[in-house]
Amino acid sequence: MDETPLPEVTEQFARALTPARDDVIAEMDEKADREGFPTVGPAVGGWLRLLARMVDAERVFEFGSGFGYSAYWMAPALPADGQIVLTEIDADELDEARAFLDRGGYADRAVFEHGDAVETVEHYDGPFDVVLVDNEKDRYVEAFEAVREKVPVGGVVVADNTIEAGPLDFDDVRALLAGESVDANATSQGVADYLETVRSDPAFETGLLPLGEGVAVSLRID
Repeated sequence: MDETPLPEVTEQFARALTPARDDVIAEMDEKADREGFPTVGPAVGGWLRLLARMVDAERVFEFGSGFGYSAYWMAPALPADGQIVLTEIDADELDEARAFLDRGGYADRAVFEHGDAVETVEHYDGPFDVVLVDNEKDRYVEAFEAVREKVPVGGVVVADNTIEAGPLDFDDVRALLAGESVDANATSQGVADYLETVRSDPAFETGLLPLGEGVAVSLRID
């Protein structure tokens, strides 16, 4: 698409309300800008922290963590004995995540798992009060199904990139959700399948947070 489906003014207002960044987050933002590394950005990061506080999160699981950006935003919302599980297939990025969280004083509540996130979550019993789904888009449904029973009532599953994500075609996703037949690419199909999965799951209620690249927030109600 030539135009972003999310208005820039929304992002600007959201950033204005975001908690102040410390020096570590500022450095992480600079790194992301310099290297073109896709992070959720400060507007979504602030919302992730707020969501974690709203559900009194004690444990968090991330499907895909990169160099720890989203985890760093959420870490201050957890109690000192809380836990956030980062997963990443790139060992170098995981080492960077460990270094950033250590510098911020949050490494003691973080677990760094190198490998496939969907396989990793099988080794955890839960519960996880907040789950961030940010791995391969064509595996979003697989990630949700792997963690679904580990999310308690009152917990949330948050999926990033539900409106924008590289090759994702928003019009195709919208058409697929409307039941139309579309020859969509794997990314668009994967996101559409995920949104339909959470939308039709009676144990969850889902809404869209129109920030960053589109964040779907699913609250477990049953």
